[in-house]
Amino acid sequence: MISQPRAGKSIGRFALSEKTLLSIKNLKKVFPLQGEELVALGSVSFDVYPGEFVTIVGPSGCGKTTLLKIIAGLLPKSEGEIHVDEAMFDPTREVGFVFQKALLLNWRRVLDNVLLPIEILKLDKKKYRSKAMEMLELVGLKGFENAYPNELSGGMQQRVSLARALIHDPKLILMDEPFGALDAITREKMNLELQRIWSESKKTIIFITHEINEAVFLSDRVVVMSARPSRMVGAVDIDFPRPRKLEVRTTPQFGEYAVKLYKMLEIT
Repeated sequence: MISQPRAGKSIGRFALSEKTLLSIKNLKKVFPLQGEELVALGSVSFDVYPGEFVTIVGPSGCGKTTLLKIIAGLLPKSEGEIHVDEAMFDPTREVGFVFQKALLLNWRRVLDNVLLPIEILKLDKKKYRSKAMEMLELVGLKGFENAYPNELSGGMQQRVSLARALIHDPKLILMDEPFGALDAITREKMNLELQRIWSESKKTIIFITHEINEAVFLSDRVVVMSARPSRMVGAVDIDFPRPRKLEVRTTPQFGEYAVKLYKMLEIT
């Protein structure tokens, strides 16, 4: 049984209200496989509150990426319901997605990559140009708007990807192991930068990682998924003040959170 934060409880930078931003109920995904069925998601139910930073951890192949793709409307669900603000879900406008790789268009400059969702949604590109410049400044790429992706480092490309996910002002940002391909030092810098961007943008984020320390450092709440067919086996509220510095990783409380999560993963 997954533990949800109580209404009115202080999590991170805010007090949670009773109203949820995202509600997932009995979500199931089955793939046909050589005449049989592969159950990728068993029956997943959990809520996410406005402004929360929620991280999902679990064994490889447990369906974490499948879950995000269903939320984003990239895969159809087999059963269950997804609601945002107690209304039926429109992922095209309400979700921004940051993938494992930046997936930038190499023939387009940085600014035009950021504006891609605006074109897809058939919004006025000229009106959003100044917003795109603001997003680039937010992610620390002011002055790089005319660069091409191959002129940027891996970390900078992921910053562009994050600016692109923010440009249409979605309610929810989904991040699927966005720093997995980065070296350790760059990854730590990006953890700090993501914390800053999240705080300034006031967005709700669902983040996937295999790194327990990363999950504890970034999150208000860490949700643990079981092996396939996956289910939610538990959640841990992370009660560190914000903004967090890397030194928090050396504290006994940080270690206690990490050990608790490792033990939960051992029983999945």
